[in-house]
Amino acid sequence: MAAVREALPEGRYGRSQDERADRKLKITGSVLGVAFLAMIGWFGYDYVAGQDVSAELIKSKIVSAGRAEAHLEVRKDRDATGQCTLRALSEDGAEVGRADFRFDERAERIDEVVSLRTTSRATAVELKGCTASG
Repeated sequence: MAAVREALPEGRYGRSQDERADRKLKITGSVLGVAFLAMIGWFGYDYVAGQDVSAELIKSKIVSAGRAEAHLEVRKDRDATGQCTLRALSEDGAEVGRADFRFDERAERIDEVVSLRTTSRATAVELKGCTASG
């Protein structure tokens, strides 16, 4: 006599409950991962676009024991005014000079060489940051 099967072989047709749960978890994880990356991208864009005045130290030159020069490229809105802080460092890393430079020009990009007085010989010039005024 032949045996008659009532149920289908397990795992042969369709997906099991565990496979369905795994697929749902993978989809949920992918959606949350994409949302997290989009949030990080938005925060980065907002940080960069939200700055009214930004600058880049192109190069610096130690002119003498009492003076250093820095070439700055400042980017800002045409009507914005701002100031950038520079500091001069000695060989051991101590601060030997600090100055704020104001940029009032009605331009979006300003390329300027500024001079910084120092109390002793500097070996490096560092841009601390820029802020918008008014």
